[in-house]
Amino acid sequence: MATVKVKFRASSTKTKEGALYYQVIHNRLARQIRSGYKLYPSEWDAERSKVILPSGIEEGRRYYLLSVKAALDNGLARFKELIVRLEHGNMPYTADKVLELYASPTEYVGFITYARKLIGELKRIGKICTSETYRTALNSFVRFHGERDLLFEEMDSNRMVRYETYLKENDVCPNSTSYYMRNLRAIYNRAVEEGLTEQRHPFKHVYTGVDKTVKRAVPLKAIRRIREADLTLTPAMDYARDLFLFSFYTRGMSFVDMAYLKKKDLQNGVLSYRRQKTGQQLFIKWEKPMQEIVDKYDTSDTSYLLPIIKDMKVDARRQYKNAAHLVNDKLKKLGERLGLDIPLTTYVARHAWASIARSKNIPLPTISEAMGHDSENTTRIYLASLDASVVDKANSLILKSL
Repeated sequence: MATVKVKFRASSTKTKEGALYYQVIHNRLARQIRSGYKLYPSEWDAERSKVILPSGIEEGRRYYLLSVKAALDNGLARFKELIVRLEHGNMPYTADKVLELYASPTEYVGFITYARKLIGELKRIGKICTSETYRTALNSFVRFHGERDLLFEEMDSNRMVRYETYLKENDVCPNSTSYYMRNLRAIYNRAVEEGLTEQRHPFKHVYTGVDKTVKRAVPLKAIRRIREADLTLTPAMDYARDLFLFSFYTRGMSFVDMAYLKKKDLQNGVLSYRRQKTGQQLFIKWEKPMQEIVDKYDTSDTSYLLPIIKDMKVDARRQYKNAAHLVNDKLKKLGERLGLDIPLTTYVARHAWASIARSKNIPLPTISEAMGHDSENTTRIYLASLDASVVDKANSLILKSL
């Protein structure tokens, strides 16, 4: 493997600064490239190849030396990252090749640059949810680290522990911290798979689990109260309540899946759709309460089943996100009006369906299948396949209890 060091070449004039340069050695062949920085001999430790801060120096000079030290450290880290990439590629290379890559910024991709490129690619191929998830995590990390690109080699466990500490100091809860870490890890692992860096396991000392969260389910009697509340004078809240109930009626369908339901998805008394999160296809027997909500709203100008994405000429994703914000805001106010002991959101409908189904002694595997849980992201016991009639019977049983 090639090695790299910082060297100092003194000026022929004793009163002038000498030059710092990088020396790359590979297969006993040495090559050099200027760093662009200069120092006096008294400011350089030749044995340790380090910048030193002589006592009594002026503040301006001190800041300059510190900036040189930081720049040299970054340069060394970049060289080492390039060498690791070349080694990982299992192809012969020379010291000249290392210098060539170092001198060509377009050849280098750091973690932040790579992450942003990946997010853009995911968005272009239609994986909007994943791209937004990665963007959220990356934005949090950039607030901690700053905009300067980060060498993959700098993505070590110490840095991630510092990031975790930063999140704790800013009162970010453990589950949100884990959410950021897991998505950053997914980005990092993609880079490893593409051969951009070697696996250094930078996330091994930070929390990436999921804590038990505050209760987000409500009992059946609360669902009845939500359904029976008189919201005639508050149409926006009535709209939010209808979408909440539709989610509950459809076995806790997520709001994003509801938003993208098409009229063609409902055929012969069966609603079929694929979960945006996992791609899993689910089938739901169409029930009377679902039809009552659909009939309540005019969606004749769109191909969508529900009145969430209403304008075919406006970006659908933006309409979904705006509607989700509006609905959750109105649901929160509805929950307060009804005196519920937890904040009411669309996600509560999903938790409530699972909780109530369990209280009806519906088997856990049936609930898992009904809700389309991903076996990799849950601790529940699943069945590889399940007769759809069993799931439909479970849903009918719950709806008849209302």
